[in-house]
Amino acid sequence: MNALHLYLQNLDHNYRYIRKHLQPSTQCIGVVKAAAYGSHSIAFAKRLVELGIDSLAVAYTEEGVQLRESGILTPIMVFYPQKDTLQSLLHADLEPCLYSKELMETFESLLNQNGIQNYPIHIKYNTGLHRVGFALEEINWVLDKIVAPCFQLKTVYSHLAASEEKRPSSQCDLQIQRFQHIREQHSHSNKNLPKFHLLNSSGVFNYPELQFDAVRCGIALHGFANRPEWDQQLKPIAELETHISQIHEVHEGESVGYDQGWKASKNSRIACLPLGHADGIGRHYGNQRSSVQIHGNQAPVVGNVCMDMLMVDVTEIQCKEGDRVLLFGKDYTASDFASQGGTISYEILTAIGPRIKR
Repeated sequence: MNALHLYLQNLDHNYRYIRKHLQPSTQCIGVVKAAAYGSHSIAFAKRLVELGIDSLAVAYTEEGVQLRESGILTPIMVFYPQKDTLQSLLHADLEPCLYSKELMETFESLLNQNGIQNYPIHIKYNTGLHRVGFALEEINWVLDKIVAPCFQLKTVYSHLAASEEKRPSSQCDLQIQRFQHIREQHSHSNKNLPKFHLLNSSGVFNYPELQFDAVRCGIALHGFANRPEWDQQLKPIAELETHISQIHEVHEGESVGYDQGWKASKNSRIACLPLGHADGIGRHYGNQRSSVQIHGNQAPVVGNVCMDMLMVDVTEIQCKEGDRVLLFGKDYTASDFASQGGTISYEILTAIGPRIKR
């Protein structure tokens, strides 16, 4: 009925394009959090491993455990480990990104209790995004802590808040300046230098001179880099399709959907599609704010999107029940569709629900 097709050959293209533009010594961290941005985390991660990815990254411990249980042995970073999942993280040989004093001390105690030394960790600093991360004022505290025998510091990193913003960006420039200071402090204090990384997908395109030792790529592997000129170099991997369940003849003045969301200004043909906000197509796509493609024609979404159904106007389109409908794909991309609903490719991709077959 509904399907999200994933074209892994496009992932191959995106990975190779990115790798081609990295310095030979720069590692690529493949970000596969949130079910690999709504696709299929295991299939996606295994393909990256085949392609030669240096390491993987997830948001939470449970995601990393799932990859380990599938047989993936590649190093896996956990961006936002929670205290109550540290034991599971340790058992699965996952690498925590430590971002607060409390978290770091809790993990240190856990390692010492288990008699573990030289366990790989990553340190995250908050340089201006103000999400998670150690404050600049805590650098010395971190430097004192990381010499503990239980830790092996692998990388130090931060995250730009507006990496796609046209240069010069005052926000990014300030964060870059702060990160350079962090890098200098760590470089002067560590005998075994960790690797440093700052750039996400957009940053790889916008700040090629700041690759440092590694970059983190997530959405770019799916074909998007947040600027049209960059997106043109990549290939979307996801295509969301459905089919027409039923077509109604709606007379002038009659309404469609909950709360009489749309009224026909003329006699119309309305097609019902078997997916709705329970599948990730939110109400913000309704009431003619977005459209889908049927036989290459745009069919506007009319009325309010329902939980399991949405309706489109096919008055001017030759179609029948059972015909294929494309929500997004290669030419009319997830980014194009998302923009109609006032959002971004990340949100529509990660919102696609489990009822839709991959």
